[in-house]
Amino acid sequence: MIPMVNLKAQYAELQPEIEQGLREVLESCAFILGPNVQAFENEAAGYLGVKHAIGVASGTDALHLALLAEGIGAGDEVITSAFTFIATAEAIRYVGAVPVFVDIDPGTFNITAEAIEQAITPRTRAVMPVHLFGQPADMDSIQTLCRAHDLKIIEDCAQSFGASIAGRQTGSIGNAAGYSFFPSKNLGAYGDGGLVATNSDDTAAVVRKLRNHGSDVRYHHDLIGYNSRLDEMQAVVLRAKLKRIDTYNQHRRAAAHLYSELLTGLPLSTPFEDGVGVHVYHQYTLLSEHRDLLFEALQAEQIACAIYYPVPLHRQKVFADACTGLTLPVTEAISGQCLSLPICPSLTDAQIREIAGVIKTALYGV
Repeated sequence: MIPMVNLKAQYAELQPEIEQGLREVLESCAFILGPNVQAFENEAAGYLGVKHAIGVASGTDALHLALLAEGIGAGDEVITSAFTFIATAEAIRYVGAVPVFVDIDPGTFNITAEAIEQAITPRTRAVMPVHLFGQPADMDSIQTLCRAHDLKIIEDCAQSFGASIAGRQTGSIGNAAGYSFFPSKNLGAYGDGGLVATNSDDTAAVVRKLRNHGSDVRYHHDLIGYNSRLDEMQAVVLRAKLKRIDTYNQHRRAAAHLYSELLTGLPLSTPFEDGVGVHVYHQYTLLSEHRDLLFEALQAEQIACAIYYPVPLHRQKVFADACTGLTLPVTEAISGQCLSLPICPSLTDAQIREIAGVIKTALYGV
């Protein structure tokens, strides 16, 4: 059995450090917004190159609170991708805004400045680019466009922790950014967790209040907030992994490049790196007209694989009211062909060769 992500192997490496940290938390009984959360926030801000990093309960909450803090609200339009997890658009709906879905680049799977520009209306207030699968969006052109139209940028970095563009981390470029620490992420907790990153003192101050019932002084509440605090125990796990994130991402990139080398010449498309930024391969996603055949062949050999995402957001029932008649040809084509293969820091060359061998065998004679 080859899993999508081998968290057991990663835990075995980190076990002494994590268990010592957890024991210290249990002995101190400082469970909520304790020293590990504060330390992790400082360390994450330093790594990301931002002034503020604020731990929250999930990646979805990170996007939600970032939108609120940036003043996005009822009736505003936020341009984003339909080829992403639903949390991207959920967060927009949570604040009463309208997600406006645009098509994606066929190589990077990310939205482009050209597609964004065509969707701008007088109600457009923000853009939420998604750095999908760890591939940075073209933030230079998106930022130039947004400045010209006075639009906020909230980056969805749920899948791109450690990805960079010309030496700048994703999440450090827009007005604010949201990260997810779901266990399978490049930087993953052992439960839910998230982070808001920003260079704005005002945005950071609002997010800190929003995550803690609208309060920054105990029992004094300035606004209606939420219970969305990063757990102290999760911060212990994240601090241990943050020290190793660049190594983890280097291993992912090496695995991805070996996959692409072994799969060259087959009737499929391997992931594209546009050279604009450093791809960190949260997912290794290929495209094939024979996707279902490959899925079944891998499953038969107990090799995990997944389809991210089989139904794009503009085709989801929950958004039907806002997307009647909307056609996004590239998104729809990719949704019908995409297949993600196992990828994680502990994936071995032998496992990659085995997976590639199953794919080659399945495609012989096609």
